[in-house]
Amino acid sequence: MTITIDPVQTKTAIFDLKTDSVRDLNQVLHHAADGEAFAVDHPGGKHSIAVGVNAEVDIEINGHVGYYAAGMNQGGRITINGNAGVGVAENMMSGTVHVTGDASQSAGATAHGGLLVIDGNASARCGISMKGVDIVVGGNIGHMSAFMAQAGRLVVCGDAGEALGDSIYEARIYVKGTVASLGADCIAKDMRPEHLAELGELLRAAGRDDDPADFTRYGSARTLYNFHVDNSSAY
Repeated sequence: MTITIDPVQTKTAIFDLKTDSVRDLNQVLHHAADGEAFAVDHPGGKHSIAVGVNAEVDIEINGHVGYYAAGMNQGGRITINGNAGVGVAENMMSGTVHVTGDASQSAGATAHGGLLVIDGNASARCGISMKGVDIVVGGNIGHMSAFMAQAGRLVVCGDAGEALGDSIYEARIYVKGTVASLGADCIAKDMRPEHLAELGELLRAAGRDDDPADFTRYGSARTLYNFHVDNSSAY
């Protein structure tokens, strides 16, 4: 493994995944201290890049990444200058992950906290089982997004696919464009002043200038919370 130092930004350690292994990169990141900075060149679509970061470090990945990039992030500020494969920021706890391109399926799956920003489109099951993460997508999202979403906010600046928010709990969804269909127990809700303020903060955090008034809010109708004997045949 060879680590070089950027001669201009002397505090940035540079990894080249043409010659360095992902395992070696992640091992260094797992022992990093708050305030350190890293650049990763030639990721080449490799899987599990920058997984398990557990410090307030800055990581810039210059190129496309494969599955589960930035998974389990806790505190890191990770930028992916390209597209991301399945499960980007999966189970993230805190920090930020920013994808400048598109993301494949299950972006932000099961994530508990932090902010995931996707400038482009996200595929199916974006935010599936999200547990507190905030996700802002600049483009469209695919079908079954926010399925069983428990907590957190999903913001979609484009359109949403079929079965949005199926079996949703207390997560909130904001969509600017059209929704192909809503999943079980997901309904449109009023945009009250507190929701407009909340959405404005999320958009600003993602570096966007969309007008919150252009969005529709969706959430749980709360009809699946309790067992009703009259509906037993439906369970």
